[in-house]
Amino acid sequence: MANHKATKKDMRQAAKRRERNRYNGKTTRNAIRDLKAVTDKATAGKELPEVIAKIDKLAKTGVIHKNKASNLKSKLTKRVNALA
Repeated sequence: MANHKATKKDMRQAAKRRERNRYNGKTTRNAIRDLKAVTDKATAGKELPEVIAKIDKLAKTGVIHKNKASNLKSKLTKRVNALA
């Protein structure tokens, strides 16, 4: 357990960041799942930029690696373009 005032504050801040990162990560994973389930190209085309923005935000804040973000965006884009 933390004994110093600054360490206690750091623990509070880390807990806030952890919750925020978990929420954003889970929300993005759900958005990716929902996008993969879409079979209509027009709908998928509308949703794709929103999902890509969420992925970029995770990469920018360091929740996921930038290369993982690039791979996710590439695979999702290919999937949407392949829809008939």
